[in-house]
Amino acid sequence: MEERLQKLIAAAGLASRRHAEELIEAGEVTVNGEVVRELGTKADPARDHIKVRGRLINPLLESQQKTYVLLNKPRGYLTALSDPEGRPLVSELVPPQLGRLHPVGRLDFNTEGLLILTNDGELTNYVTSARNHVRKVYEVKVKGVPPEEQVERLRRGIRLEDGMKTAPAEIRKTDETRTNAWYEVVLREGRNQQIRRMFDSIGHSVIKLRRVAIGPITAEGILIGQCRHLTPVEVKRLMKAGAAKGPAGGSKTAGGGAAKGAGGRAGVAGRKQPQKGAAKRRAGHTGRRG
Repeated sequence: MEERLQKLIAAAGLASRRHAEELIEAGEVTVNGEVVRELGTKADPARDHIKVRGRLINPLLESQQKTYVLLNKPRGYLTALSDPEGRPLVSELVPPQLGRLHPVGRLDFNTEGLLILTNDGELTNYVTSARNHVRKVYEVKVKGVPPEEQVERLRRGIRLEDGMKTAPAEIRKTDETRTNAWYEVVLREGRNQQIRRMFDSIGHSVIKLRRVAIGPITAEGILIGQCRHLTPVEVKRLMKAGAAKGPAGGSKTAGGGAAKGAGGRAGVAGRKQPQKGAAKRRAGHTGRRG
C-alpha cells in the first residue's frame, strides 16, 4: 500500500516526520534510484526501493522492533545524532546495543530532564505535533523575582523577538528568595528555547531549567544521566496523552498516580553522568538554595 514518503521514513525510525520532510527537500531520498523532492510523493515499501542517504529502508520497515527509552538528560549534552563540533551527544548515554534511536523533540544543551529516544516515528510525530497538545512540565529557576503582572503576560502568551506569539502557558510560582524565583511551567506546544526566551523578554533570565514530565511520564526514580525502557502501558498512555488536554491552568500536574509506580522501574542500565552530587540529585529536586 502506498504511503507518503515522510511517513515511511519516520516509521523506519530514521527521523521524525518533520526531519524526514527536510531530508526529502534536501534531495537525500530516492525511490527506485530517482531523487524525490516532492513532499506529497507516495511509495509502496512492498514494491518500491526507498533509500535515505543511500540506505535502503524497506528491510527496516519489515523487521524493526520498536524501542522506547526514557533518559534523564544532564546539562552539557546535545540533543542530536551527530555534531561537527564534537560535543557530547544524548545518544552516548544510551546503551549502543539498542541500535539507532532518535530523540523525540529537543532539550537545549544546558537544559536537564526527560527526553524520549525511540525508533518509532509514529510516537515521535504524535508527541511533538502541536495539534496533539501533549503536556511538557518544566521546573524553572530565574534571576530575580518577576512581578506577578509580568508573569501573567507570559501565561496569556507573549510575542517573542522573532515576531511569533507563544501559546498560553500554565505558570505557577513554587518558591522565591530575595534573589531568585522558582516556577513550574507547563507547555502544550513550544518553540526553540521558548521558556528561556519568555523570561528573557520580561528581564528575568533563566538560571536553571529542567523538564520533569512528558504527558503522563515523570522523572521519578531516574537519576540524572540514567535511562530506562518505557513499558508498553506507558507507551499507550503517552499516545493518548493529548486527549486529556484541558484549558490552561485547569489540569493536574503531569503524571498523576499512573506514572508514579512506572517511574521507579529501571529497565535500562544507563550511564551515570560524572557530576558532583549527581547521586543526590533525583528528578524533581530543583537544587534550591544552592
